[in-house]
Amino acid sequence: MFSYRHAFHAGNHADVLKHVVLLALVRHLQRKDGACWFVDTHAGAGWYELSGAAARRNEEFAGGIGAFWAEDPGELPQALGDYLARVHDFNPDGRLLRYPGSPALLGATLRAQDRLRLYELHPTEIDVLRGRFPQSRRIRVERADGFVAPKAILPPPSRRALVLIDPSYEDKNDYRRVRGTLRDALARFATGVYAIWYPRVSRRESEGMAAALQDLAGQDWLHARLDVGAPPADGRGLYGSGMFVVNAPWSLPASLEPVLPMLADRLWRGAGAGWRLEHRIR
Repeated sequence: MFSYRHAFHAGNHADVLKHVVLLALVRHLQRKDGACWFVDTHAGAGWYELSGAAARRNEEFAGGIGAFWAEDPGELPQALGDYLARVHDFNPDGRLLRYPGSPALLGATLRAQDRLRLYELHPTEIDVLRGRFPQSRRIRVERADGFVAPKAILPPPSRRALVLIDPSYEDKNDYRRVRGTLRDALARFATGVYAIWYPRVSRRESEGMAAALQDLAGQDWLHARLDVGAPPADGRGLYGSGMFVVNAPWSLPASLEPVLPMLADRLWRGAGAGWRLEHRIR
């Protein structure tokens, strides 16, 4: 379980989808002044150096954030422009050298009243994460199993929270554990916003993930899916990803509708590329 390191994949097409949706959710939640808790169950190292050997091995970022780097954020649909502007903030000299993971993006949006809770179990990643996010009243970093750690803080005192559940799915049991984590979280805090990322790979568990999450969610859900190509003929490799949001805000579909076609067009790697947006929001 400790062989996965996100540095090899930082800034790829899956990160682009995940982080566009994540920041669109933050924008909606921060329309109200009330405090909000942000929780990342599998935080990784926080951010990633794209000049490092891991990121350079396959340069997956070139087919992700790299496809938009030269764009003016102000000329893009708002959700995509917001995301690109945040990544630019981490690269002030204009060169794409660093990619902010979910903890860094959430930390950059944190208001004085908000709180950030980061969980990571990997023995190397947690040390890096702690060094980059010193403990404070607003930010806590814990070495913990992200599938069970949220039990200790749900529901939060503010009764407003966004929980990102994004394991590596390196172990096929992660699909089952994600569903269990969501089921338990909804029982404890039914009105929380839960964003679940999952990979599109040639695996039965992946293919049935959205339907399984929909059954758990009931009402007020959104599913955004991005494929950059067809499933590989050998059945190996990531060809897309999805974001499933439970208790999705009413504004989210309109934020994503102009973005997904653009992502599919720019991140296209071959026949089979496409996007899908489904939702049931009261």
